[in-house]
Amino acid sequence: MTKIVLITGGTASGKTTIAKDLADRIDAVLIHHDRYYKDIPHPRGYNFDEPEALDNMLLAKHIRQLKAGQAANLPIYDFPTHSRLPQTETITPRPIIIIEGILVMSDPELRALGDLCVFVDAPADIRLTRRIRRDVLERGRDVESVLAQYINTVRPMHNIHIAPCQEYTSILLDGTVPIAQSADILEKSIRTLLKESE
Repeated sequence: MTKIVLITGGTASGKTTIAKDLADRIDAVLIHHDRYYKDIPHPRGYNFDEPEALDNMLLAKHIRQLKAGQAANLPIYDFPTHSRLPQTETITPRPIIIIEGILVMSDPELRALGDLCVFVDAPADIRLTRRIRRDVLERGRDVESVLAQYINTVRPMHNIHIAPCQEYTSILLDGTVPIAQSADILEKSIRTLLKESE
């Protein structure tokens, strides 16, 4: 039976890197919640950090299909145009499917589908520093725009939608320790989960 691992945490907490490391170790399917963003015709000033920005109903449908042993046709999101492409990517079930994203546990329906819920925590100043570095070096943005977005939407939405998810988690990870250390913890927990379901 397919098990669903949800990994969430604030922006630049380290969740995506941990999820990738873990998926490689255990040959799991990794689904990024970001691919479920809705079409955004006017992205300037848009709030990307609230649950309504993503098509959570579609993700929930795909999770249920995968848990039932059926393939799912996942959307492909084109970030430069902020729109979903006409083609899809077909994913087939595996014993473990990891779904990561800042808001993946903010939706009650998605949260209920998780067999293991993980929160990656890191202090706000570290997360902001990481985000500035990432967005400037990797995405070509300027510091002022990154800070404006952080103050206007990222920080308040984190406090409203993301931080409260810690109370629903099975495992709380420290996003400031080496990635391998966090992946070790999750790998052991997942192998125990699989063994218990045999």
